[in-house]
Amino acid sequence: MQAQKQTKEAEFTLADLMTVAASREVADNEVVFAGMGMPMMAVMLAQKTHAAHLKLIFEAGTFDSHPVSLPTSVGDPRCETGSSRSSGLCETFFLAQRGYVDMGFLTGTEIDEYGNVNTTVIGDYLDPELRLTGSGGNPDINSFARRIVYIMIQEPRRFMKEVSYITSPGWRVKKWPSGQFVHRRELYGSAFRGGPSAVISTAGVFRFDQQTGKIYLDTFHPGQSPQSIAMLCQFDLDLSRVRGETQAPTPEDLYLIHEVLDSDEIFLPKARA
Repeated sequence: MQAQKQTKEAEFTLADLMTVAASREVADNEVVFAGMGMPMMAVMLAQKTHAAHLKLIFEAGTFDSHPVSLPTSVGDPRCETGSSRSSGLCETFFLAQRGYVDMGFLTGTEIDEYGNVNTTVIGDYLDPELRLTGSGGNPDINSFARRIVYIMIQEPRRFMKEVSYITSPGWRVKKWPSGQFVHRRELYGSAFRGGPSAVISTAGVFRFDQQTGKIYLDTFHPGQSPQSIAMLCQFDLDLSRVRGETQAPTPEDLYLIHEVLDSDEIFLPKARA
């Protein structure tokens, strides 16, 4: 069996690496909820590599999409190509409510060690230092999907001991009205389906312990180390399960990203020599 050709670091960008890492989180036959940009690229890459039978849902209302060319947004008519249904935003979330979504890609401004995510405000809610874009569909997808993968920029001000506001609950959240932190399963009760499974940041890939719900470092990106990533978190990061460096994109991955999916470099510019 011929060994697969390895790519060199100069042949791919950080965005390429993160897109491929996100793509590898997707399993075949899953129903996946994706937004625009890197999540869209990741899911479409998975369709063309290891998950040909996944069902792609775009938030604006297309189901089981198979775009031939890259949509520029979730409302682009190209999202309808090959779809089994084209409806609207409400029906998209109805499907999620009924438990049909296996996985969703989301992002956030702040995240804590239990996967609680903030996209609402920085500082006090009633007198914030900065008001953010708000929740959008973030808490809905977070609550209804079985697995959530977050894609985030890695900075100490984003990886917090405690987020300013919980827009989307993680694995341990405050129960009203006591304010006591409890496991997500207890809070959701019979509506529990799952929760955050991974965070793909600009520094590495993180996962969550199934028992404690705490985040740990799985792999580190080229140019980083477990110690340097720990310095980018305001909580004590678990480094005991690091498997090594994040797997680089293959030549096939890069070809599909830059020659098939995004040849116009709408979302992912090519690496420049």
